[in-house]
Parts: sequence; structure tokens; C-alpha cells
Amino acid sequence: MRVAIPTRDGRIESVFSRAEEFTIYDVEIELVKSKVIVPIGTKEFGNFLMDEAVNVMICGRIRSGSRNILRLKRVELIYGVSGEADDIMVRYLSGERLGDIDENAFWSKDEEGLE
Repeated sequence: MRVAIPTRDGRIESVFSRAEEFTIYDVEIELVKSKVIVPIGTKEFGNFLMDEAVNVMICGRIRSGSRNILRLKRVELIYGVSGEADDIMVRYLSGERLGDIDENAFWSKDEEGLE
């Protein structure tokens, strides 16, 4: 299984659309086997997911368009999460419930920093 987390300096990027890199964890039997940081570069998001064979995405705020892409690509999504990426992975693998979906419910373009 491959778990991707949009990160900046080891922390979850608070707004998904601002992500320039993803920390991708290869997980086997509830243990992290490897971790790589992959820049998204100029790749289209859907192609990036397929190229990196991502199964699970853990992130902060995410807009509905990106959520739909993840759903179409059959990627499990956990959002409304913040903190250090490595710590979040430990919590995820231990079965802890992550995320706050309500955090995403009422934010506007202004809150995302878009015009």
C-alpha cells in the first residue's frame, strides 16, 4: 500500500492545492518500509496519483474538485488532518481516527488564498 501526504518541511501542507511535494510511504503489514519525497512538478494531479500508485491520501483542507479526482482514481481520502507527517503515519497505522471533515465544510476561496 502507498500512502501520500502533501508536505512542506516535514509537516502536512495545510491547503492541498498548494502542495508542491508529497511524502509517500510504502506500507507493508502496518509497517513503513520506505519513505520518499516526490515533487509533483508539472504533472497533472490524476496522472501523478497513477504514476506513484497511491492508495491512500492524508491531507489538510481539500476542495471538492480534488476530492472527486481522488474518488475517481479509487484513492482512500482522509482529510482535515494537521501535524508532522511522520507522526500522522504512526497514528494512521495504529488505527487512530484522523481528520476533521467539518473543518472543510465552510471554507471559501478567500480562505484558501485564491482570488
